[in-house]
Amino acid sequence: MKARTLLCGLALCAIGSSAQTEVNPYIPGATVEGVTYYLPRTALRLVVVAEKQVFTPGEFAKYADRYLRLPGVGMEGYTKWSIKSIDLAAYGVPDPKKVYSIELKKRTVAPLVGLTDNGIILSINTEGEEETLPDVPEGQAAPKRLNPRDYMGQEILSAGSNAKIAELTAEEIYDIRESRTALIKGEADNMPKDGAQLKIMLDQLSMQETALTQLFKGAVDTSTEVFTIELTPTELTDRMVLFRFSEKLGVVDNDDLAGAPVYLSLKSMNTIPQPVEDEKAAKKKGKMDEGVYYNVPERVEVSVFDANQEFCKGEFPMGQFGQVEILSNVLFDKKATTQVTFYSSNGAIKQLTDSGEE
Repeated sequence: MKARTLLCGLALCAIGSSAQTEVNPYIPGATVEGVTYYLPRTALRLVVVAEKQVFTPGEFAKYADRYLRLPGVGMEGYTKWSIKSIDLAAYGVPDPKKVYSIELKKRTVAPLVGLTDNGIILSINTEGEEETLPDVPEGQAAPKRLNPRDYMGQEILSAGSNAKIAELTAEEIYDIRESRTALIKGEADNMPKDGAQLKIMLDQLSMQETALTQLFKGAVDTSTEVFTIELTPTELTDRMVLFRFSEKLGVVDNDDLAGAPVYLSLKSMNTIPQPVEDEKAAKKKGKMDEGVYYNVPERVEVSVFDANQEFCKGEFPMGQFGQVEILSNVLFDKKATTQVTFYSSNGAIKQLTDSGEE
């Protein structure tokens, strides 16, 4: 997705370094005319894919052992949920504590500033591409179940009691199995002419057997549902309850004790060196009090887990746990200005190119 691009004034003429493009913290009601931009906090989107299994007992479950030698079939229905996958992705949201304004000054080479739709800085003097999130998968409904009545003959349908219907249905199942065996062995009275026709006949027999057998064994309808959780971390943590999960209810709120907790862990990887007291460097940085602010994000290890397993793990640079640095305004006051692109998810510099003087 392309960013919005704003021209901060007009390039008038070449002048000395005394006239510089200024970038200052934004103060509502006090900041002079300019282009305001945000640095981002890094937010996380978690996509939870959960599977739901609903078991419906067979109409003739109590006859399963007598007629089909199927002991121990389920007599009571149930619903069972399980987590199939959890995927992590990062994106940027404006940080209200890191909002700045590029002042429009006369007789300067004004930079071309690219912003995302929500005002996060994306590029200067070039086009930038905003990072996009992967598509969220769609849930899948349970496949339509076969109707056993569609595979029953007149004799079965006209039987006077459930016990008799169960008995005749079991006999039909045995007949189907014998027919399939005869086809496989090539001993059927009406053998198919080729392999394709044989496959069609075998598939049809399997479908009939499945439909009728579910009257005894019962049927499991399996579907998937997708849950999306978005959050913007403000602090590192070893164990934060992200949501709760119940085998009977699926995903529930993190304060619903009907489910077991699923945790989020955020651990700093300490990729940013600790500041060293250096008087010479401090004086140099003190003189560079104006420029374009950007993030130096801290890399954070993110993990989602429960008491039994880890569902996913990843590493993400996160702007809110890093530092803010400055690109000197001198870089943007030449005729041929410096080109910079930033990561919209964390505010770090993606690419910096000095195009040189014209």
